[in-house]
Amino acid sequence: MPGDNEPITNRLLLALPPETLGRLLPEMEMIHTQSGAVIDHVNGPIEHLYFVNRGIVSMVKVMRDGRSVEVGAIGLEGITDSSALFGVDVAVTETMVQVPGSALKVGRAFLGRQLEQDRRLRRMMERYWRFAFEQLAQTAACNCLHTIEERCCRWLLTSHDSALADTFQLTHEFLATMLGTTRSSVSLTAKLLQRAGYIDYVRGVVTVVDRAGLEETACECYAETSAKMNRLFGPETMPFD
Repeated sequence: MPGDNEPITNRLLLALPPETLGRLLPEMEMIHTQSGAVIDHVNGPIEHLYFVNRGIVSMVKVMRDGRSVEVGAIGLEGITDSSALFGVDVAVTETMVQVPGSALKVGRAFLGRQLEQDRRLRRMMERYWRFAFEQLAQTAACNCLHTIEERCCRWLLTSHDSALADTFQLTHEFLATMLGTTRSSVSLTAKLLQRAGYIDYVRGVVTVVDRAGLEETACECYAETSAKMNRLFGPETMPFD
């Protein structure tokens, strides 16, 4: 059962019918997520899923030489390893906490049984799985076609949304992983954004000062993702019957 001190803000859970949510909550545990904590290891079994309630969880591809890049991010709109609900029983990426916060932890087996019994839950999860796949494609295109500055602004906006605060932890190492670049490139980009007055960045802590400036500088991917997310959770998708 989730703790009483932190409200549920996960959009996927809040979009479910009340009776469905009522069946899930007693089997869920609200946990605090720490920056850098690994949730799933690549090729490891997926035993639990996490509905992100605050913060950001990253899906990271690690290459043989040790270099890594983020291929997807999960904020308070979603759930980790959603493909596990549709037959994938091992993790295909490293899944780790990027921006600390909280999540609702639930057993994969229990949630899978609920999908079999509740078609409204299954339909919502199928919609989310499509959204998550589209995000992987969006990120792949973004990493190839957009500048570091544009992509940095995109991920800062995404992190700002899910941190539920103007100030949040985001180290150079994680930002470099997000952008698929080096720490030195991240440092230069952060300094440019700080000089522009968009952010403050001190010892791995970001404060968003001018969100409008970030939005103007970000690539199209942030607006595209936001639009798709609003369609996913919009009123036109809510009639389940």
